[in-house]
Amino acid sequence: MNEKLRRLWEKRPLIISGPCSAETEEQVLETSRRLAATGRIDMLRAGIWKPRTKPGQFEGVGTKGLPWLLQAKKMTGLPTTVEVATAKHVQDALQFEVDVLWIGARTTVNPFSVQEVADALRGVDIPVLVKNPINPDLELWSGAIERLQKAGVQQIGMIHRGFSSYGNTEYRNAPMWHLPIEMKRRYPGMLLICDPSHISGNRILLQQVSQKSIDLDFGGLMIESHIDPDNAWSDAKQQITPERLDEILKALTWRRKDTTEAEFISALAHLREQINQVDDELLTLIGQRMKLADKIGIYKRENNITILQTNRWNDILERAYDKGEQLGLSKEFITRYFDAVHLESINHQNKIMND
Repeated sequence: MNEKLRRLWEKRPLIISGPCSAETEEQVLETSRRLAATGRIDMLRAGIWKPRTKPGQFEGVGTKGLPWLLQAKKMTGLPTTVEVATAKHVQDALQFEVDVLWIGARTTVNPFSVQEVADALRGVDIPVLVKNPINPDLELWSGAIERLQKAGVQQIGMIHRGFSSYGNTEYRNAPMWHLPIEMKRRYPGMLLICDPSHISGNRILLQQVSQKSIDLDFGGLMIESHIDPDNAWSDAKQQITPERLDEILKALTWRRKDTTEAEFISALAHLREQINQVDDELLTLIGQRMKLADKIGIYKRENNITILQTNRWNDILERAYDKGEQLGLSKEFITRYFDAVHLESINHQNKIMND
């Protein structure tokens, strides 16, 4: 990796943009020109090969789009990045001087495909970004990173593009922010950027999701842009013009990770110590709750009663929802918290039943 690209890789925030799909030479070049004109874009992207759920949908123009991207790179001076899913994709991308590769969500779920890409990159000095898998499985995400590391890839980053979830939500892919936060904990110092386009699924939510990721200390954004979004050949609703992207980036509030101001540091340390004390008290109370659950388990065993009592569980949840609302806690949080507590209680009682 040359020095210019190395400096760019370390830049924060790193902003990547371009069309969801490369459609025509004119579309790629004009989009790239207008993105470069904003002065805010660090890297150009374009979908060359597009994995689709069903046959018959637009699956990308294929390798013939790579010369367009190379021309855009020479015209703007901006490096390029594309998604790869096979060894042949890697070979073709490298032939046309693509600077950064990324592994898509549909590929991350398949260890065989990730390994094929990793093997094709042995001995190649090129950065690789890994999107989270479609389903919320951090082990698949970590596994893809580890396969690249074992193949000798030195510069690896992560892209959070949201996760599929059952039922309708306001997002195309649920952000599940706690999952990328956990990945930041597992891989401290590794670049993590957000893909608001695929999380949102529509342009209305792009700014909101972008700001949320910045507030969580993400290292950059990948946002899809197109000169004529409404007539894009794929994912039209989530793409925006380069000029609209410029407006969004201007409106974002970029946070600092830390500060040297003594008053702030002292106040923060005091509040964190209070949080530590509250956490200790919470764990003590949860431990006491489990002891009560153990006693209930003993009574159930002695009276030959089933562990799960659905009506009682519904009563607990409804009571918790009412109390949580009074305390400013979301129903979603209350559900996740009590689901975890309930599962632990069941595990305790199940052990008692089988002793």
